[in-house]
Amino acid sequence: MHLNNLKFYCFIDKFDKSLIDNLKNNVSVIYRNYSLKSHLETIKKIKEICKKRRLKFYLSNNIKLAMHLNLDGAYIPSFNKNLNFKSYNLKKNFILLGSAHSLKEIRIKEKQNVKFIFLSPIFENNKSKKSLGIYKFINLKKLTKKNIVALGGIKTSNLNIIKKINISDIASISLFQK
Repeated sequence: MHLNNLKFYCFIDKFDKSLIDNLKNNVSVIYRNYSLKSHLETIKKIKEICKKRRLKFYLSNNIKLAMHLNLDGAYIPSFNKNLNFKSYNLKKNFILLGSAHSLKEIRIKEKQNVKFIFLSPIFENNKSKKSLGIYKFINLKKLTKKNIVALGGIKTSNLNIIKKINISDIASISLFQK
């Protein structure tokens, strides 16, 4: 597997046009900002740039708004345990993504009917000194039929490890902010 075959997801929490403009075409954008103030104008700006660049755009933790704005999908964080998403009338191409840190959370994401599970953290990172590690990550990956995305502590220096464990989707925050 070559690095160009990898599919990337870039998490952003604020509008940065130059960051989005510099993303390659195999990168999808996930906007996550959990402050209480409205970010509707920011979301619309990001959507416009992603549309021009033909990048997929997902909104975190707000499925209704993502559907209303006709985005590519929504990202359901691990702390969101709500199971009422099945009642939503999702469009055919609308994709639900979700994150998990354990088998229990994987099962919740399966019940939420996400298409991709972001399993994290695979490596240690600045935010958390604890990680799943390669072996636990592989074992958890085997326990679901959902597509798994590696998240957490991913750097250019450990991309070869990702390739060796047969992961084709990677999510990062810091990898794209250089």
